[in-house]
Amino acid sequence: MKKLFFSVICCFAFTFIFSQNKPVVNANHIAFYVVKLAEAKKFYHNIIGLDTITEPFHDGKHCWLTTGNGVAIHLIEGATVKKDYYKNNHTCFSVASIQSFMQKLKENNIGWEDVAGTKNAVTTRPDGVHQIWLQDPDGYWIEINDAKF
Repeated sequence: MKKLFFSVICCFAFTFIFSQNKPVVNANHIAFYVVKLAEAKKFYHNIIGLDTITEPFHDGKHCWLTTGNGVAIHLIEGATVKKDYYKNNHTCFSVASIQSFMQKLKENNIGWEDVAGTKNAVTTRPDGVHQIWLQDPDGYWIEINDAKF
């Protein structure tokens, strides 16, 4: 009986300790303020490969796209001009093949660069992951890599 009681107490303690290590928050979405919604939507759907999801506004000024795992990108029309952004402030997507993705960019006349800014080049991180950077129609930086998670 003592062993059973001890086992039950240990089980509850184990559950309590590990339940306390859950994240307090989860990423929900990233919002991009864009000049032309149709152009941004086409880029994120056709080039990046994101699927649209239902958005509640239905006003022609919003588009929501899923990135998987419950996280979305919200495109919101209303920006008046394309802006300059720092490359280090970017959103990153992982793909199965960086070569296939670069071929898609070539077919759509979209340029990319490595981390140093060399056109049509690829950066290889110390861990072997390959990276390229490109900009969306509004100038937001996008990193594409082949990291395996």
